[in-house]
Amino acid sequence: MFHPMTLSENKRLSVTPLLSATAASTSSISSTSSEASEESPPASARFELQDIKYHHFPCTHLSGSFSYRSLAVLSGHKGSISCLSLCGEFILSASQGKDIIVWQQPDLRPFTKFGQGDGSVKAVVTVGNKVFTAHQDSRIRVWKVSRSSENVFKLVDTLPTTKDYLGKFMKQTNYVQTRRHHKKLWIEHADSISCLAFYNGLIYSGSWDKTLKVWRVSDLKCVESIKAHDDAINGLVASKGIVYSASADGKIKAWGKEGKSSHCLKGILEGHKDVSFNSVIVSEDGRWVYGGGSDGFVMGWEVCTSGGDQVASWKLVCETKVHQMAVLSMCLMGEMLCSGSADKSIGIWKREAFGKLSKIGVISGHEGPVKCLQASPNSVGGGFMLYSGGLDKSLRVWWVSKPSTTQKSTEEKSIILS
Repeated sequence: MFHPMTLSENKRLSVTPLLSATAASTSSISSTSSEASEESPPASARFELQDIKYHHFPCTHLSGSFSYRSLAVLSGHKGSISCLSLCGEFILSASQGKDIIVWQQPDLRPFTKFGQGDGSVKAVVTVGNKVFTAHQDSRIRVWKVSRSSENVFKLVDTLPTTKDYLGKFMKQTNYVQTRRHHKKLWIEHADSISCLAFYNGLIYSGSWDKTLKVWRVSDLKCVESIKAHDDAINGLVASKGIVYSASADGKIKAWGKEGKSSHCLKGILEGHKDVSFNSVIVSEDGRWVYGGGSDGFVMGWEVCTSGGDQVASWKLVCETKVHQMAVLSMCLMGEMLCSGSADKSIGIWKREAFGKLSKIGVISGHEGPVKCLQASPNSVGGGFMLYSGGLDKSLRVWWVSKPSTTQKSTEEKSIILS
């Protein structure tokens, strides 16, 4: 039976070598906050999970030298898992408002849980020692992460902030029509917030109210609201100065800004007719953009630049049928693209020359649609850890080999964590 590495309750919890790269990234806890206190939180901050199943399945070979292995099934959420996020040495999985579970990597043990409000948590993003959570009640909640506090994840604010409200509610010009006979301040979302992205000191929020709002991390102030789409916004990603919003209107729109000016529309990436875009991702170098549609297709574009690396246009380079049902989620790990679908499977694809996709294989195991995916950037013996959250209320953990993995002995070493 597979036995993961475990950490004693009364010993120090430190960032393992496996996770050192994540802890230093811009989308995770800053090194200063994680080093502030290495001591474990009091026992009251921990909780018991009802069902953790660890697997020691043999590697399943996909294509050529590619293979994967199921490592664990983590059960504990009351509802469907709606989003995942890496947070330093932790992986966060969210379901309902008070049901955000923090898992310790790499032993996959529950560390704590936190949350507030009713309805589902739609998105989670980490910035330094803060965690931003987007909720169905149209609010963004801000949590401060501190290892020195008993309350490791402490709610510190809700967006829009009270200060932002007080500065705008008296002026009638700050109100916008949201629906018939109903107005709201322009800093407020009028419907569920579906996605978040962080770039260059700004948080971007996309909503079913069709707007894209921009929040300054330094003072949590809403600085801009954009009527971005003709239907709900389902996905956001930011890279190399461009923010991409994917919508149920069948378009991915690219937004950028010059200097301190407001954001403006840079381009429109058209999808198939009458097909919703559910997710959007960008390669690490910002050169390739992929959108996942409700028709099971992933469409890819090459970003074409002009002088001075300024984005000039987008060229459609691939239209690949990756699932029989809707693509709900995607993530990239180097040259590999992972897609989660309503058909309950995870597709593994390799990005070839000119942005095209070639099939490696399919991972099965979920008993419901795969709503969210998160790949760990840390190399694990020639492969990487892939986390998947489903409507079956389970978080599943997989080891997937990278293209350079060719020897079986390397695969075997990579996933024996104890």
